Amino acid sequence: MTIERVAVTPEATEIIDKLRDRNGPLFFHQSGGCCDGSSPMCFQVGELMLNENDVKLGTIHDCDFYMSRDQFEYWKHTHLTLDVVKGRGASFSLEIPLGVRFVIKSRLFSKEESMGLGEI
Repeated sequence: MTIERVAVTPEATEIIDKLRDRNGPLFFHQSGGCCDGSSPMCFQVGELMLNENDVKLGTIHDCDFYMSRDQFEYWKHTHLTLDVVKGRGASFSLEIPLGVRFVIKSRLFSKEESMGLGEI
């Protein structure tokens, strides 16, 4: 059994659906750094160039989810859940005009889950 590294809340899927209707295919990226750089950001496919410094953690609600490799080294032992909260972030993420922002909720993988993680 393969353990998923990333999940999404029903509330976040509603926002993703609105954004996809407006913008077409989407993906998420979490780069690390300070302030909003550590928040997940939603982009149109092709809007942000990815390279070998980015790792794909999985797919949520038909959107690929990437993280910078350096950030992943800190988070590789955690399960991530994409959620949405009211408020405005200071990023270029597509949800900002809706008065909400995506956030990550995390928890450590259990010992059993860690054994089922695939390689990235």
